[in-house]
Amino acid sequence: MLAVCSGGKDLKRMIWATAVVAAAVGAMVTLAAAAPGQCTVTGYDTFDCDVALDGGGLTFALPDGRTFAFTLIEEGVGTAFVIAADAKPGERPQELREFRAVEGKPGCWARDEDYEFCVLVEQ
Repeated sequence: MLAVCSGGKDLKRMIWATAVVAAAVGAMVTLAAAAPGQCTVTGYDTFDCDVALDGGGLTFALPDGRTFAFTLIEEGVGTAFVIAADAKPGERPQELREFRAVEGKPGCWARDEDYEFCVLVEQ
């Protein structure tokens, strides 16, 4: 749907607003810059990964092209999302709940015995 513009002023405002939003989104993306690391996920061998860290979570690509995203939802408990490689806008990711830190394995989180992932980031 196109917006009706009066005298070009509304169009200029829309372009300016779009540019400001795009710049802000670009700034947010750069805050979560990727760091090289090693990842292990149930169902895959250990693989090199670029890990985007953003405070309470992390994201990296799986070897099959899907995206793995993890976020803390409370102290010691997290949720992961696996996003399809060909995901379309509005498509829901696979949600994996109730991950807890694995004792004695820094950087590793598991849910029960069925799913575990480990992320080691170079520093």
